[in-house]
Amino acid sequence: MSAEISVGERVDMVADPALFVLGSFVVACSATVDRLPRAGESLRAQAFLVEPGGKGLNLAVGARRLGATVDGLLAIGDDPLAALAAPALARAGLPAAMLHRFAGPTGAGIGFIDASGENCLAVHPGANARLGAAEVRAAAERIAGSALVLAQFEVGDDAVAETFRIARAAGVRTLLNPSPFRVPLPEILAQAAILVVNAVEAAAFGAALGMPVPDGGSGAGEGGPEAWGGLAEALLARGPDLVVITLGAGGALAFRIGHPVLAQPAFSVTALDTLGAGDAFTAGLAVGLAEGRPLPESLRMAAACGACVVCRKGVFEALPDRAAVAALVAGTA
Repeated sequence: MSAEISVGERVDMVADPALFVLGSFVVACSATVDRLPRAGESLRAQAFLVEPGGKGLNLAVGARRLGATVDGLLAIGDDPLAALAAPALARAGLPAAMLHRFAGPTGAGIGFIDASGENCLAVHPGANARLGAAEVRAAAERIAGSALVLAQFEVGDDAVAETFRIARAAGVRTLLNPSPFRVPLPEILAQAAILVVNAVEAAAFGAALGMPVPDGGSGAGEGGPEAWGGLAEALLARGPDLVVITLGAGGALAFRIGHPVLAQPAFSVTALDTLGAGDAFTAGLAVGLAEGRPLPESLRMAAACGACVVCRKGVFEALPDRAAVAALVAGTA
């Protein structure tokens, strides 16, 4: 049984912690445009990029580059896009056994990035939607042997619920990033030890719970601890012991029961492309906590990871290693 991860004071440091990612593989396409398109409008793109992606793959690659030992499940189809998956895992140093093949299309997505680096995107889950409880149960021993289990919502509820059930039964902590957003089933939220959401997702939680919060969509840095504190308290009451709300250029807020809110400022960088910044942040937070670092230190590493990604085009190659994180921190100190 794995030891519980502290989210407070430093505990014994763990080198190369084992993370399990219930993931998603998506062939990610992105177009760089002067501004985001309006309904019915066609725009000329300045650049177009196709790369291996998906929130699950991004979390796995991000954690691996930071030194964690990473395992997990990623679903692909049997179409031509699936051929991008195995080479991507090999380049990232991830085990090929993470891939599970289904008949049908591989997940794919399209994003638009404007001149300021802001983005919008849509993802078709493809094979990711077919990953279910049976595939998760087949990986139960690998889940139970990890230090931290991560999941996001490019896969279905059955897979997430079963993964978290197995993890918590083995004493393994869990991290949920409910993106693309849907309101988590109560049993999933109850089994999520760590909840990470951005301002848009937090606003959607607020709407679902009938709580007044910033709308999350009118710009980065929406609101402060007072604006989000009521929602965080409501979410903490439903299961998690740590709720982190990321606010883009406004940094991040971390809420725990019985502790003052922690505010992590964003690093001041010039954003070229914000796609993947949240995944990089979550990977950095997960690795920091799994290593036994105190929450403030883990949040700082997470913020640095997100800042590294926005400074480059694309996500896969932009996800930083420790040297890149250290260089950014040193350059902005």
